[in-house]
Amino acid sequence: MKQIPPLKWRVVFSVLLLMCASLAMGQKQQELEAQRKRLQQEIKQINSLLFQTKKEQKSTLGQAEDLQVRIQVRQRLIRVTHQEINWLSKRIVNNERDIERTREELQQLRNDYEQIIRKSYAARAQQNKLLFIFSSENFLQAYKRIQYLKQYANYRKQQGLKIEEKTQLLQSLNSELRQQRQSKESLLSQNNEVKAALEKERQQKDALQLSLKRKAQVYTKQIRAKQKQADALNKAIQKLIQEAIAASNRNAGKKGGNAFALTPEAQALAANFVSNKGRLPWPVDKGVVIQGFGTQPHPVVKTTMIKSNGVTIACPKNSQARSIFKGEVMSILSFKGSNPTVLVRHGNYITAYKNLAEVYVKKGDQVAAKQALGRIFSNPQTGKTTLQFSVFRELKPQNPKTWIYRL
Repeated sequence: MKQIPPLKWRVVFSVLLLMCASLAMGQKQQELEAQRKRLQQEIKQINSLLFQTKKEQKSTLGQAEDLQVRIQVRQRLIRVTHQEINWLSKRIVNNERDIERTREELQQLRNDYEQIIRKSYAARAQQNKLLFIFSSENFLQAYKRIQYLKQYANYRKQQGLKIEEKTQLLQSLNSELRQQRQSKESLLSQNNEVKAALEKERQQKDALQLSLKRKAQVYTKQIRAKQKQADALNKAIQKLIQEAIAASNRNAGKKGGNAFALTPEAQALAANFVSNKGRLPWPVDKGVVIQGFGTQPHPVVKTTMIKSNGVTIACPKNSQARSIFKGEVMSILSFKGSNPTVLVRHGNYITAYKNLAEVYVKKGDQVAAKQALGRIFSNPQTGKTTLQFSVFRELKPQNPKTWIYRL
């Protein structure tokens, strides 16, 4: 008596591989979709924070700087959307292949089932089931014939269920394919709109560049003067950190050195600070980074280099600077020509919050994570509200991007 063979393990393994590949592609697409939505939100914030004021309030250089910030984010949005379209195209191709394979399998199942039904009716015409059993030569043969009939009936049932499952799978795949194609068309349309906006902004920037070239020396002088002021403030911050290091060493009975002599409590605080690297909250509730960390060409006047030991964040008017981690207010720096700066110490790490209009804390205060330190200054001429934020490990500046969540 022929028995129904079980599903071979190779088939199961192949199905599992396909499922894993599909899941991985789906996860990648979700990551790209999340990036795209974050960039779209960032553009909205840029429009709100940098382009709500009248252009007459900004210099030509200021207009070009703001425009370059939006252009860079829009370029990133186009790249991410294009990647998402490519992944979606791959999923569509895979889905179409799965549909074709499922159709073939479904047709084969239907053909097999049709043969089973024909054979079943032919067998009924020839002999009755009871006659088939009772005509057995002995009890064992009768028992085996009963089992055979049960298996045969079960096989028919299983084939029917497989046909139903394959039919449902095919319907699901077709529905998913329609959604994927609609999503792809929508993304292509969105990307074309973003490209059109980008081209318009590039034309605006080119027009501003012509004006900037006529007064290149004037703007270069302005940028260098601003950099000189920033360098002076950074030196003052470095001096305060050096004094704090020296004081900690004196208290510990040590001489010299460029590292804090940490108490057990300060060591634990520093270790906790490091363990949260990459997950620390923003120093403002809402904002967008308009200048990054390190030495870089000026975004508009490319021949002039600028240096930043932190990042500059544009935020809404009347925004408050907030501590990114618990710690102690190490110093309040009031430097000539600059707005107040608050330094908060977290063991051997220091965070700096520059360009405050009003300070809420004093030296020696213990502050909690997200506690407001002061109100950020709003420039009445440009309408911008910007916070300069830095992270130091002793005297060495750190890139805030590696510390703050999705900076």
